[in-house]
Amino acid sequence: MSSYHFLASCYDALTYDVDYAAWAGYIEKHFARHPLPGRTVLDLACGTGSLTRQLALRGYEMIGADQSPEMLAEAAEKNRGITPIEPIFLCQSMEKLDLYGTIDACVCCLDSVNYVTDPKKLQKAFDRVHLFLMPEGLFLFDINAPEKLEGLDGQVFLDERPDLYCVWRAEFAKRSRVCSYFMDIFRLDKSTGLWDRGEELHRERAYAVSELTAMLKKAGFTDIKTWGELKMRPPRLGEQRIFFTARKDSL
Repeated sequence: MSSYHFLASCYDALTYDVDYAAWAGYIEKHFARHPLPGRTVLDLACGTGSLTRQLALRGYEMIGADQSPEMLAEAAEKNRGITPIEPIFLCQSMEKLDLYGTIDACVCCLDSVNYVTDPKKLQKAFDRVHLFLMPEGLFLFDINAPEKLEGLDGQVFLDERPDLYCVWRAEFAKRSRVCSYFMDIFRLDKSTGLWDRGEELHRERAYAVSELTAMLKKAGFTDIKTWGELKMRPPRLGEQRIFFTARKDSL
């Protein structure tokens, strides 16, 4: 089972309830707290480019990076013809990020950081983001809280609609702190009237706030703060999503 090979074409349908405009608005609030050096923004692990599109429409010069060619194909099509500046997309993993120039901000959203289950690779990813950020640049990302991932153990979820059926179950391993999602997806091929079946396995690691803070400091980031779920305040007990912001010092 691979990740996103089959899911890419139906990812947007399964995540229809994500309000990307609200996410973009929240990101801009953080941009406004401390003005960026410029308007070039990296959407790291951009997926199908929905957030990339929202920020591009707001006038940011967007770069989208993702390791899935299938997801990037969806992103490129979705962002085709965007004005004033059409985003560009790169097929790269986080820990091997290699840009052509500097960026003024990097966002990595929808618990993409959790998907890097090897802490050594995540440290490399933070190092690479710091390398390409301009001085005073902002790094913003979110995670699924450890308590949320632990609570998913043994849960089964179902999404059913006329042309799409998805069932997935979750298993949390306490020793590795990894939550595995086993997904079965059935998609109706409207041209033939037949159903296609795909199987995928996704994994997320539960990272503690202290663990990620230490990684960010090691990468050279300062002014590290945590925030509640789409809130401009510190996270509260029981919140399932935690946001981080960190900055690169000025020269």
